[in-house]
Amino acid sequence: MAFGTVPHVELLVKLEKMGINMKIERWIRKWLTGRLQRVLLKGELSGWREIISGVPQGSVLGPTLFNLFITDLGTKSGSVLIKFADDTKLGGIANLERDRDIIQEDLDDLVNWSNSNRMKFNHEKCKVMHLGINNKNFSYKLGMHQLEVMEEEKDLGVLVDHRMTMSCQCDMAGKKANAVLGCIRRDICSRDKEVLV
Repeated sequence: MAFGTVPHVELLVKLEKMGINMKIERWIRKWLTGRLQRVLLKGELSGWREIISGVPQGSVLGPTLFNLFITDLGTKSGSVLIKFADDTKLGGIANLERDRDIIQEDLDDLVNWSNSNRMKFNHEKCKVMHLGINNKNFSYKLGMHQLEVMEEEKDLGVLVDHRMTMSCQCDMAGKKANAVLGCIRRDICSRDKEVLV
């Protein structure tokens, strides 16, 4: 999900239900409405169309409005749900089939929320990581999409593997440092400390 897909009408309804001050709600309505855009494709311009979804990216208010919009996402979840801006993680312990079913039900609830709120998860970015030595490696779906199992994944800039070690992150940092050193060796003739600094 992304900031650009928040439907204005649903956002304003949610803000009203949350009890946001009417003056603030009216100000937000004015700020969101009346925005126009058009598309340039192969030198041809489309007509102007009103923007009916999305919070302006780069604005201070955009992330706040997005977070308010997704406040009710996963409220029925029996699993751990972590939300960070437009990044959502669902986790749980699945030792038995019933545990797996609970996690799958929570995934189904997320899909139902996304459908009723006119927002879609990016299936390409939705993955499963099985943690632990005796993990049963159950499979999961997000809607009709079978979730891909990953051995390692980057999370908020840190590469984590299924064993929860940082060796992949350290290897990546070492390779990057060696690449920078290689550039310095190839491109700088002098090895004097003053020149390098």
